[in-house]
Amino acid sequence: MGAFKVKKRKVCVIITTRGNYAKMKSVIHAISAQPELELQLIVGGGAVLPKYGNIIRSINSSDLKIDRVIHFLVEGENPITMAKSAGLAVTEFSTAFENLQPDVVMVIADRFECLSIAMAASYMNISLAHIEGGEVSGSIDESVRHAITKLSHLHFPATKKAAERIERLGEDPKTIFPVGCTSLDIIASMDLTNLKPIMELEEKSGVGITVDLTKPYLVVIQHPVTTEYEQSLQHVNETIMAIDSLSMGTIWIWPNMDAGSDGISKGLRVFRETKRPQHVHFFKSLPIEYYAPLLRNAACIVGNSSSGIREAAFIGIPTVNIGSRQSGRERGKNVIDVGYDCIEIEKGIRKQIEHGKYEPDYIYGDGKAGQKIAETLKYFEFKLQKRISY
Repeated sequence: MGAFKVKKRKVCVIITTRGNYAKMKSVIHAISAQPELELQLIVGGGAVLPKYGNIIRSINSSDLKIDRVIHFLVEGENPITMAKSAGLAVTEFSTAFENLQPDVVMVIADRFECLSIAMAASYMNISLAHIEGGEVSGSIDESVRHAITKLSHLHFPATKKAAERIERLGEDPKTIFPVGCTSLDIIASMDLTNLKPIMELEEKSGVGITVDLTKPYLVVIQHPVTTEYEQSLQHVNETIMAIDSLSMGTIWIWPNMDAGSDGISKGLRVFRETKRPQHVHFFKSLPIEYYAPLLRNAACIVGNSSSGIREAAFIGIPTVNIGSRQSGRERGKNVIDVGYDCIEIEKGIRKQIEHGKYEPDYIYGDGKAGQKIAETLKYFEFKLQKRISY
């Protein structure tokens, strides 16, 4: 009589952007290392498009098996195409889930397609685990984040305050596990002093002059704000004027695929082609292996990426946060908030450069989130029927 074979719990992880690949990388590897778990990997959206960096190349080179590739993005980068893309995503992910038959679907944060994923899983009676729920932020993203929370059966918030909000939303405390921010896991395991790989990449990739990374430099990442998408061009032009005025070495990373990204991209192209700045290098995207050392050795990060709030706090990098995209999000002492005004932005950057590095702040965790998530996934008893807990 043969040995009894224990059924593995199939966990489906979904990558749709360069950002959530960086965030989910440690989770993917931690799940793969657990004998009780079987990893399923779906890649789609911006992660498979060259204009957003084509992260699928990085995944393929890491020896990970991709179970499904999905296309759901409608061109246009405006509210109509976002809504249509979200609808198409429900259809495509439903088909993928029907084929793969996962036991658990994992979704992260607050992107529009993440709500589509949550909807598809919920209606198909598939357990849903949500990373980074309970946070306060700007734009439509906060509403999407909380909607996903109410569809989810297991919660992995990044902070204690976020965990408290999830409970106040009526979620069972037994389903809430504060683990920290998953993107910090990779950073904590890396040699952040080694800039040689990003220097070599700068020589052969991206657009613009080669920035001398041995001297003080800036990192700029400015994404569109969905609820302000018509002002995206105006907003980025204010940042461009501040960066141009400083004439300091700058690595500028292209925006994500949200409504309004065309406006930001237009502003950057006009700046690049008419001004031909002699101090800026542009990248479509950067894998975390290149980005983390770049951030760690920067004089300041500028823009509205959550990276300035999360990763920058963890390694003590000064941040100038522009506008409303991160409004209300928990932050450390490393952040200065400014409006969409070139003078205010420049003043903030100069102040942060003068201050220099900050002490590391562990508000978003200790860099061990992936392992904690995988350990919980092994034994957690999911209950599909949810009920408000108060």
